[in-house]
Amino acid sequence: MPASAATSLGKTEDIEIRLLLDAIYLKYHYDFRGYAMASVKRRLNQAREHFNCRSFSMLQDQVLHEPALLPDLLRYLTVQVSEMFRDPLYFRAIREKVVPHLRTYPSLKVWIAGCSTGEELYSMAILFREEGLFDRTLFYATDINGDALRKAETGVYDLDRIKLFTENHRLSGGKTSLSDYYVAAYGAASFDKGLRKNTVFSDHSLATDAVFAETQLISCRNVLIYFNKDLQDRAVGLFSQSLARKGFLGLGAKESLRFSEHAERFAEFARDERIYQKRDGS
Repeated sequence: MPASAATSLGKTEDIEIRLLLDAIYLKYHYDFRGYAMASVKRRLNQAREHFNCRSFSMLQDQVLHEPALLPDLLRYLTVQVSEMFRDPLYFRAIREKVVPHLRTYPSLKVWIAGCSTGEELYSMAILFREEGLFDRTLFYATDINGDALRKAETGVYDLDRIKLFTENHRLSGGKTSLSDYYVAAYGAASFDKGLRKNTVFSDHSLATDAVFAETQLISCRNVLIYFNKDLQDRAVGLFSQSLARKGFLGLGAKESLRFSEHAERFAEFARDERIYQKRDGS
């Protein structure tokens, strides 16, 4: 294909994608318009193949006229790659550096934003139980993908993932055996229901929804990297509004507040682990 034709096709596809995202927002109120275009295009290409659509316009036609397809499409548009105690040094830093500050509060609220299928929620719940903070903590686990939230509520994961989870837990400074928290049967590990007794699972979009609670810790990891600059700023603004004075914000290993318009509201608390503390008075 000549370069000019390829360029023209690329521009046409970009237009189709923007129209598709507009259609999803207008009909179903899921807003992906502020997501990074390269990432969205890659995932929509996978969806287009899955639905056997020749173009993004055909995909738009299907999703508008067949609402039952939406949950399947959301699996492609939302990232559901996670693991328990992912990046163990992050959780070790929470345990060793953040928890001593959290101990000073009589009650705690923790927001796991973009919780996906729940691995990070259970990681944090186990950490808080081991540190004696669980019973005075209310966890908010939010995501825009209803299917992912329902899986998070079950707390059931494939048994072949447990070896990695166990090693991550050990490296995070775990004080017990991970096996104390689940029962294995029929190729799956079912985590203790008590780990989610203090959890509110809720649909929440960082693109369209507002702050819903004052929190002392927010963990939003590997979500901002899929947003464009404007949506990143919106999300960080929400986190700043939600955090109590001197509250903590944890991001993913490849994420930073360095270029955020809200950067001055936060101080680096544990630089290597991407943990920030809201400045006093901000």
